[in-house]
Amino acid sequence: MGAIVAALLLAPAARAQDPAALDAAITQAEQQAAAFVGQMTLAEKASQIPDASPAIERLGIPGYNWWSEGLHGVARAGEATVFPQAIGMAATWDVPLIQRTADVIASEFRAKYLATRKPDGSSAQYQGLTVWSPNVNIFRDPRWGRGQETWGEDPFLTSRFGVAFIEGLQGDDPRMLKTLATVKHFAVHSGPEADRHSDDIHPSAHDLEDTYLPAFRAAVTEARAEGLMCAYNAIDGVPACATPMLEGIVRTDWGFRGHVVSDCAAIADFFLETSHRWQPDPEHTVAAAINAGTDLFCREFGRDKSSDPAIIVRAVEQGLLTEAALDRAVTRLVTARIRLGLVGDVGAGPYAGITPTQFDTPENAALAGEVARASMVLLKNDGLLPLAAAPRRIAVIGPNADSVDALVGNYNGTPSQPVTVLAGIRARFPQADVTYVEGTGLTGAPLKEVGPEPLGTVRMEVFDNPDLSGTPVVTSEELVRFRWGQPVRADRTGSVRWSGTITAPTSGPYQFQLRSFDGYRILVDGQEVVNAWDAGEPGDIVSQEAQLTAGTPVSIVVEARQSGTRGDQQLLWSAAETRGDAALAAARTADLVVYVAGLNAKLEGEEMRVNAAGFAGGDRTSLDLPAPQQELLEQLHASGKPVVLVLMNGSALAVNWADANVPAIIEAWYPGGPGGRAVADLIAGDYSPSGRLPVTFYRSVDDLPPFKDYGMANRTYRYFDGEVLYPFGHGLSYTSFAYQPVRLSQARVAAGEPVQASVRVRNSGDRDGAEVVQLYVTHDAPGAPRRTLRAFQRVELARGEERDVTFTLDAEALSMVDAQGRRLVPEGTIGLWIGGGQPDARNGLPAVQGVAAQVQVTGEHVIR
Repeated sequence: MGAIVAALLLAPAARAQDPAALDAAITQAEQQAAAFVGQMTLAEKASQIPDASPAIERLGIPGYNWWSEGLHGVARAGEATVFPQAIGMAATWDVPLIQRTADVIASEFRAKYLATRKPDGSSAQYQGLTVWSPNVNIFRDPRWGRGQETWGEDPFLTSRFGVAFIEGLQGDDPRMLKTLATVKHFAVHSGPEADRHSDDIHPSAHDLEDTYLPAFRAAVTEARAEGLMCAYNAIDGVPACATPMLEGIVRTDWGFRGHVVSDCAAIADFFLETSHRWQPDPEHTVAAAINAGTDLFCREFGRDKSSDPAIIVRAVEQGLLTEAALDRAVTRLVTARIRLGLVGDVGAGPYAGITPTQFDTPENAALAGEVARASMVLLKNDGLLPLAAAPRRIAVIGPNADSVDALVGNYNGTPSQPVTVLAGIRARFPQADVTYVEGTGLTGAPLKEVGPEPLGTVRMEVFDNPDLSGTPVVTSEELVRFRWGQPVRADRTGSVRWSGTITAPTSGPYQFQLRSFDGYRILVDGQEVVNAWDAGEPGDIVSQEAQLTAGTPVSIVVEARQSGTRGDQQLLWSAAETRGDAALAAARTADLVVYVAGLNAKLEGEEMRVNAAGFAGGDRTSLDLPAPQQELLEQLHASGKPVVLVLMNGSALAVNWADANVPAIIEAWYPGGPGGRAVADLIAGDYSPSGRLPVTFYRSVDDLPPFKDYGMANRTYRYFDGEVLYPFGHGLSYTSFAYQPVRLSQARVAAGEPVQASVRVRNSGDRDGAEVVQLYVTHDAPGAPRRTLRAFQRVELARGEERDVTFTLDAEALSMVDAQGRRLVPEGTIGLWIGGGQPDARNGLPAVQGVAAQVQVTGEHVIR
């Protein structure tokens, strides 16, 4: 058969433009930008530093809002194609597929911009072409709530997907960017969320070079990312948005020519008493940030951003900031807008064929479904899957079974036609009797919307301020369901109070929640059962119980505030009766139970208040499945019916009991708009699973170092010494693969010379399928990791088909990092492993198929 040749870094197809042509185009845009800046007044220059930059009409520069999100599709801008969450895309181990995905996302951004831009060319928040993605931080600890936004725990895997995503977003035209990718959060940043504004991280020289910088280096030097976002935390005593690394490493060593934007409100952290307290006041703060190389400020100094330009002007007038330094920052920003075709006479450009309706299309939805299929990881299978025949009766149970939240994760768009797992099962098994029972909520009793029947007359008061103060601008009688907007403008914060009575249908304890994105509080019968007023981005807030008597009305007051338009506010409650009995009854009469459990982005996410056991500040304090879900899972298993456990989550779960007792476990992540169909088709056996874990699934949080410890010792598959539940790179298939011995171009090399390693892979099973061929490198040297992923290739093989896979490993691939932070190829023996996963067989998992080889290196070669 033909050979597949995999390059050293296994990057997607190289950018089409000549690097020299790209540099020339950037230089030309910089010169044009400098000409614009030379005509600006000091006040006009300062006005361009905030993310919501006003127009300078006399120069023909329209207003522009830099803030757009595109983690896994156009986010927060209405309906758009929603692809699997980033951690799910990483589980595909399919770099070309993800580059295609990013290209489609860029097209949807262009379409959204065309559909929403104003006649003067200005754009609104989330409607621009500067995409604040991807997140290439290392998911070093499974407790981090934002780990779902990353490409996993491995620097190499992260760099490959980061490069692919950036190149897909930015396009291949040297003169005009399709969109502008902003890689984040530079550089040593991965929780805890609660302390991110004040933490000071001191990474070792080894960990900095070995773990925290590689993906950023690749983003800048290979993908030529045009944007970089600096983090909240400090590094070695200096806030990340003022770190000397911005100029010393990023610009000087890596040759970065783009702009740096602060994470939102990170600049204010420079001087706030509750944060770094690094500068005495705002003027010193803005000067320090701009002098260090941060060019764009996101949401600084409170909700009223009108004072930002005045602060910058005062910094110049006080001699803290030179106008030349300000010119440098503004020139970088105008350069970016010129290269996007947003400023100046650039003509139609290469993306003129994109229309305002080219988003959320059937073709894009089909691609999202393809990515969802590739992301599914079969963690365990005792032979239950694929199903031998379609069941007559299926019980679909669990808090994520019919949840759109569990499809979309965070930083998401709105799928116009979401397919939950329940909907996917019903569509795939149309002849089956499918029964759905939620059974339990994520962390407590299942919640449902309070309809009109339990509520008496409800008085609603709407205020045009966040504090319920003054005279309401609207007073009416309305159910507790409200979409923010007029008369509360979408660009400012308002508040609302509902007051009335509520009558329980049955006696017992009740809990309440308001589906909301900003703060709220609820009082029932004079008792405050929830106070999430200062929660910021509230998550799964578990209220105190209110004892209610059937048929007896009691008072209820609900107060909420919101910034912008983020959907309906809905009052939810948990009825006193349990639904667990109904779930067990459904299981007993079923031929198959599909239990859809896990988390969602209301439990794990960015700096939010979550009042539930096992969670804190958006992070996790336990890796276990939440107790109510675990309890119901054990009861379902006791029914004696076969159970397929489907996990929907953005981080590792320690499902130890399930691994020992449940016959089949699927890791579905947050699989995007059509994700439920991918789950159902996998259960049916319509395709063979090929997803692989981009993170380690540990057995317990007790096996890990403290969360705040940024040292990599005993972290991730490269350094962890214990026994894991499921290793990085793990994933089962419905077929099998066999490997022939490794063939080396040379078994003995001088340090710095490349080596080719080839292996023939055969689909030895009876079904077509895809294998992810993984190459790991091991050094027999002090401080070296147990092993390091250095190449991989996803290979589609029909049953009985075989192919050669060849990896070319140069000095970078054969290198390690010493204690001083030097990257080098050491003298000695380098071990190679090529197979379908890591070589260790643990926890009774099927033995990983693969082959080993050794390379003898003479001499030493220092790379940097």
